[in-house]
Amino acid sequence: MKAKSIERFLEFLVIGVIFGTVEDLIAVKLATGESINLYMIGVVVAVAIPFAAFSELYIDHPEIRPMKDLAAKMENWLVGD
Repeated sequence: MKAKSIERFLEFLVIGVIFGTVEDLIAVKLATGESINLYMIGVVVAVAIPFAAFSELYIDHPEIRPMKDLAAKMENWLVGD
Protein backbone atom coordinates (compact mmCIF):
# COMPACT_ATOMS: atom_id res chain seq x y z
CA MET A 1 0.00 0.00 0.00
CA LYS A 2 1.26 3.44 -0.85
CA ALA A 3 1.62 6.13 1.81
CA LYS A 4 -1.14 8.21 0.23
CA SER A 5 -3.52 5.21 0.28
CA ILE A 6 -2.69 4.52 3.91
CA GLU A 7 -3.21 8.17 4.79
CA ARG A 8 -6.61 8.19 3.08
CA PHE A 9 -7.58 4.92 4.77
CA LEU A 10 -6.63 6.28 8.20
CA GLU A 11 -8.47 9.55 7.63
CA PHE A 12 -11.68 7.77 6.68
CA LEU A 13 -11.20 5.21 9.44
CA VAL A 14 -10.98 7.93 12.09
CA ILE A 15 -14.04 9.72 10.70
CA GLY A 16 -15.90 6.40 10.48
CA VAL A 17 -15.06 5.54 14.08
CA ILE A 18 -16.09 8.99 15.32
CA PHE A 19 -19.39 9.03 13.43
CA GLY A 20 -20.08 5.37 14.23
CA THR A 21 -19.42 5.97 17.91
CA VAL A 22 -21.66 9.03 18.11
CA GLU A 23 -24.40 7.26 16.16
CA ASP A 24 -24.24 4.17 18.37
CA LEU A 25 -24.19 6.18 21.59
CA ILE A 26 -27.29 8.07 20.47
CA ALA A 27 -29.02 4.80 19.55
CA VAL A 28 -28.14 3.17 22.89
CA LYS A 29 -29.29 6.22 24.83
CA LEU A 30 -32.59 6.43 22.96
CA ALA A 31 -33.26 2.69 23.04
CA THR A 32 -32.30 1.95 26.63
CA GLY A 33 -32.31 5.26 28.47
CA GLU A 34 -29.03 4.30 30.15
CA SER A 35 -26.60 7.04 31.04
CA ILE A 36 -23.50 7.28 28.89
CA ASN A 37 -20.34 6.49 30.83
CA LEU A 38 -16.71 5.63 29.98
CA TYR A 39 -17.38 1.89 29.93
CA MET A 40 -20.20 2.31 27.42
CA ILE A 41 -18.03 4.58 25.26
CA GLY A 42 -15.24 1.98 25.33
CA VAL A 43 -17.56 -0.82 24.26
CA VAL A 44 -19.08 1.28 21.49
CA VAL A 45 -15.62 2.31 20.17
CA ALA A 46 -14.46 -1.31 20.30
CA VAL A 47 -17.46 -2.30 18.19
CA ALA A 48 -17.15 0.67 15.80
CA ILE A 49 -13.47 0.14 14.88
CA PRO A 50 -13.78 -3.18 13.01
CA PHE A 51 -16.91 -2.06 11.17
CA ALA A 52 -15.27 1.20 10.11
CA ALA A 53 -12.10 -0.60 8.99
CA PHE A 54 -14.00 -3.23 7.02
CA SER A 55 -16.20 -0.68 5.31
CA GLU A 56 -13.19 1.45 4.32
CA LEU A 57 -11.28 -1.54 2.97
CA TYR A 58 -14.35 -2.69 1.04
CA ILE A 59 -15.48 0.69 -0.28
CA ASP A 60 -12.00 1.92 -1.24
CA HIS A 61 -11.07 -1.21 -3.19
CA PRO A 62 -11.03 -0.18 -6.90
CA GLU A 63 -12.39 -3.51 -8.16
CA ILE A 64 -15.35 -3.62 -5.78
CA ARG A 65 -18.09 -1.34 -7.03
CA PRO A 66 -21.39 -2.57 -5.63
CA MET A 67 -23.38 0.40 -6.94
CA LYS A 68 -21.90 0.53 -10.46
CA ASP A 69 -24.89 -1.06 -12.24
CA LEU A 70 -27.45 0.85 -10.20
CA ALA A 71 -25.65 4.15 -10.85
CA ALA A 72 -25.57 3.46 -14.60
CA LYS A 73 -29.31 2.69 -14.60
CA MET A 74 -30.06 5.84 -12.60
CA GLU A 75 -27.93 7.93 -14.93
CA ASN A 76 -29.81 6.57 -17.95
CA TRP A 77 -33.12 7.19 -16.24
CA LEU A 78 -32.23 10.74 -15.16
CA VAL A 79 -30.58 11.79 -18.41
CA GLY A 80 -33.13 10.00 -20.54
CA ASP A 81 -30.81 8.00 -22.80
